[in-house]
Amino acid sequence: MRQLHERSQQLILSYRVSIRRACRVVCMPYSNWHYKPHRREDLPLRQRIKEIAATRIRYGMWCIYILLRREGFKDNHKRVHRIYKEEGLNLRSKRPRRNKAAAHRLERPKPSNLLECWSMDFVSDNLFNSQRFRCLTIVDNFSRYCHAIRVGKSIKGADVVEVMEALKKENAAVPLRIQVDNGSEFISKDLDKWAYENKVTLDYSRPGTPTDNPFIESFNGSFRDECLNTHWFLSREDAYEKISAWVEEYRATSDRIVLWMIKRQHT
Repeated sequence: MRQLHERSQQLILSYRVSIRRACRVVCMPYSNWHYKPHRREDLPLRQRIKEIAATRIRYGMWCIYILLRREGFKDNHKRVHRIYKEEGLNLRSKRPRRNKAAAHRLERPKPSNLLECWSMDFVSDNLFNSQRFRCLTIVDNFSRYCHAIRVGKSIKGADVVEVMEALKKENAAVPLRIQVDNGSEFISKDLDKWAYENKVTLDYSRPGTPTDNPFIESFNGSFRDECLNTHWFLSREDAYEKISAWVEEYRATSDRIVLWMIKRQHT
């Protein structure tokens, strides 16, 4: 409609015709000439879209739209897409890689209780025949307790959800927040759906910034030095057995740390 209005205005200025005749020439209803749009204020929506895009680097328009609907915004996808393009967020993937790490992240308070915040990450290693396998590590940031290490050739988002469901049944609870990186497994729709249904916040690190999640990086370093670098793995089953034995030994140490922390809290 804006283009028709501009064309009719050009006819009026150039040929000195009436407004009605200019509207007929460009096939625009006369009532549209006097129409003034009453656009709704979109500052809160615009600000929230920018915040989500800053913290969830890999999310596109549709993922942001789904999060907005969950948070109670009633705006349709067309308004979200318009603001998304006006803010230049559709061009984020074209930025140089060095600029991606400059994105803001959520403020991360220091954990003070169990089940307040967990961390997840992946560690890769080889069997004796150079065949790769991966380990999903899950640690409590407060107690440093290792909840699980999942061993597999290929671990996808659905596999992460399967591990979290098993831990949910084992602990009869879920953490309030989980710190993860921007790997494809952690930004998958399967994990996002599980986190939404269980009211768990997924706190994403900035790409290329491992210091955003020091707890899991410290654990992975110990895991590699004390287990992966000291064993030959003949098969994935053999790797699972040796890694499970190391986890039990590690838990025995972390259990004493947990008891000391709880005792310190109550003194």
